[in-house]
Amino acid sequence: MSLVLSMVAGEPSGDLLASRIIQGIRARDSGLQASGIGGPEMQQQGMQLHYPMDDLSVFGYVDALKNLPRLIHTYLRFRSSVLKLRPDVFVGVDAPDFNLRLEHHIRQRGIPTVHFVGPSIWAWRYERIHKIREAVSHMLVLFPFEEEIYRKEGVPVTYVGHPLAAQIPVQPDKLQARLRLGLEPDGKVLAILPGSRASEVAELAPRFLQAASLLQKEDPALRFIVPLVNEARQAQFNVIAQRYPVKNLHCFRNRVADHPIAWDIMEACDAALVASGTATLETALFQRPMVISYVLTPLMRRLMEWKAGQDGPSLPWVGLPNVLLREFAVPELLQEAATPANLASACVRALTDTTYIAQTEEKFRQLHRELNRDTARLAAEAILATAQR
Repeated sequence: MSLVLSMVAGEPSGDLLASRIIQGIRARDSGLQASGIGGPEMQQQGMQLHYPMDDLSVFGYVDALKNLPRLIHTYLRFRSSVLKLRPDVFVGVDAPDFNLRLEHHIRQRGIPTVHFVGPSIWAWRYERIHKIREAVSHMLVLFPFEEEIYRKEGVPVTYVGHPLAAQIPVQPDKLQARLRLGLEPDGKVLAILPGSRASEVAELAPRFLQAASLLQKEDPALRFIVPLVNEARQAQFNVIAQRYPVKNLHCFRNRVADHPIAWDIMEACDAALVASGTATLETALFQRPMVISYVLTPLMRRLMEWKAGQDGPSLPWVGLPNVLLREFAVPELLQEAATPANLASACVRALTDTTYIAQTEEKFRQLHRELNRDTARLAAEAILATAQR
């Protein structure tokens, strides 16, 4: 009999990961029946959508509180539909607040559960491991060090690698990327990536642009390239750029293609000034030196501290490249340290220190090799094995 699969992904990155899993399972079971909550990538792989993933998309605690009635309504209706369907296995992709709660409920009623993308318990709220152990039949993790954590805690786990490592070229081509963007091939280029959320752009873009202005005083030929994820972020950034004007500033909107415009930006630049998040890992996979920064508003900081029960991450690093390498391979300038002067000074080294640049590129090449696994096959095999058990 063909596998009956239920899945939930709550945002674009999860939609892409989930679509790869569906593809991997369908290669082994052509009659696969998949349904759940997701986006266009999952739908393209033949999944029937009960709800679009936009119904789960919230940004931060404040947005979650505003949309709580809608989220609860979606959760209860979808939970009921899963119990009625009784799939062979349920796969939750990221979205831990929604998925782990759902996985706990349905696993208690005899449905095997797989969770893909382990919550960052290694940085925040390690005590969540106890709920995970009850909710998850099998955990799929993106990073090698996570496997030991879950195995030690008695949670069946498989390291499947990070699919970005298979999608991003092992040998980036800076010249071709610049030609695709319509940039002159020569000269230094700094990428500015202030994040995809309104709150991130509001906090980081002014600091990043002021740092760019300081850099330009030292090197008037320096160029800056900025990816913006949608029209709203572009409009927001343009207003900020008018307050903090910078010459040789080129902005690019996200486009529908085989990869995001941000990847062209990362491949084309010499170094990047980037908001902490997945973009730091992508920049590392493109083997570019970077300066990582992040600033939380006082309200968001208090909410995170309240929810986590701690005033900061339990690791000394915040940026994913540093977490994976277990060292400060690239600088992190957070909160009060994220001044324009500090950011500019760190960028100078990333752009001009040839020894440091070569060492950083080699570390990132090794990281790329370590994360490059056949993620779709490994995930599919673990999910099928869980369903059979």
